[in-house]
This record gives sequence, structure tokens and C-alpha cells, in this order.
Amino acid sequence: MTEAPDEFLDRLAAGAERASAAVVVDLERERTLAERLSGRPGRTVALTLTGDDRRCTLRHDRAGWRGEVARVVGGIVIAREALPLGPWLDVFAAEVAASAARAAGDAAAARRAFAVLGLEDGASAFAVDRDAVEAGLAALVSAARATLPEDAAAAVARIVALLQEALPGATGEAEALVRRTATVYLPDTLRAYAALPADWARTGALRDGSSPADALRAQLASIEEAAARMRDAAVEDDADALLLNGAFLEQRFGA
Repeated sequence: MTEAPDEFLDRLAAGAERASAAVVVDLERERTLAERLSGRPGRTVALTLTGDDRRCTLRHDRAGWRGEVARVVGGIVIAREALPLGPWLDVFAAEVAASAARAAGDAAAARRAFAVLGLEDGASAFAVDRDAVEAGLAALVSAARATLPEDAAAAVARIVALLQEALPGATGEAEALVRRTATVYLPDTLRAYAALPADWARTGALRDGSSPADALRAQLASIEEAAARMRDAAVEDDADALLLNGAFLEQRFGA
């Protein structure tokens, strides 16, 4: 790490607050006498992020970086764990991502939070290269089986099969729509879910009361329905049906 510790802590706090307005980050500063007299803020020596049931604290002193994650229930700390910087950053990023997803009611907010923080989102397996769609789709099924709930992975396999059926006979606008579904809409949906902490993804609550896993299932059901219609439209060369599917997918998943 080349930047000064206080600059890193300030940047981390600012990134967390940009990633989610619901995040609460407190900074601890040390000030020299001259800084106190002049009203200068001093340097940041620690930050604390308070989540629903976890409190993440990172401190830098003469001993180096010291990370701690505390489990909090009803305002009372029931467990503490000391962590090195790398693992602590993973927990910190996961808390920010969960907060962003919970506040937005959208699992995709988690992936955006990781991007803002500049940390890996753990979802790189869910990518389909536009120049290798067939191979990418096959890899997508394998990654889904290894990462997603069983029923969601099965839905991914069905969607991939539909897209693979549609691709050979699709031309022009039809081919562009099938490829966009294969390289953008489906992978983005899976990456948004994979960016979440695994335990929270299964049981956490979004604004509508559903879990991220429930939201994933609903999104995959929409993509599967559209993919089936695309396959049929491509086979029947039905331009109107393709336009309707393209508009639906863009509205539902384009943002």
C-alpha cells in the first residue's frame, strides 16, 4: 500500500458512503496540539462501520493494521474477531454491499458498491465474452452449479439451452438480442447475486421483504420466459415478437 494510512482510511470511508447512503462510518482522528489550536482535523487513525449485526473497525498504529469484526445483538457485543487487513476488507466490502442492496431493494446495488470501493466482487466467473458466446454460456452453467442455489442453477441451465437453440438460426436484430441476453442481461443478473455475502444472500431482506435469493429466482424466471419467446420468434422469424422481447428485457434488466 503506497498511500499514507490516514489517506487510505479516509478513502475507504468516502467510498463506503458513496456506495450506499445507508452506511454509517465513524472516523477516529488524532490531533497534535498545533492542530487543535489551529482547528485542523488531524489525521485519521481508525474507522468503524456499523451494520445491522456487525461492527467493523480498522485501526492503524505503530503495530501496523489492526482489523476487528464484532457481532452485535441489541447493541451488545457478543463476539469479537481480530482479522488481518485483507480478510477485514472482504468483510467490510460485504457489509457495504449488503447495506446498498438492502437500501435499494436490488441485488445489483451490491455489485455497484464493490465497484465503487475498488474491491473484487467475487463474481468474475459470471462473464460471457461477446467473441466466445457458446463457450461462455457453457462456463456460465458450470459456475452457476458451483455457486447458486440448486433451483437457480437449474434455471440458468434452461436459459442457456434456450439461447443456444436460438443462436444458430438468429440473424440481424434477432441475433443481436440473443447475444445481448447471453452476454449482458443473464451474466449481470448472476454477478449481482454473487456479489452479496453468501449468508445474507440466502436470508437477508430487501425492501419488499423478499430475500436476494428470491429476487434472483424471479429475475431468472423473467429471463427464461423471454428466452423461450426469443427462441420461438427466431425459429418463426417473427420480428414483432423480437421487438417486444427486446423492449421487455431492456426495461427489466438494461439499467
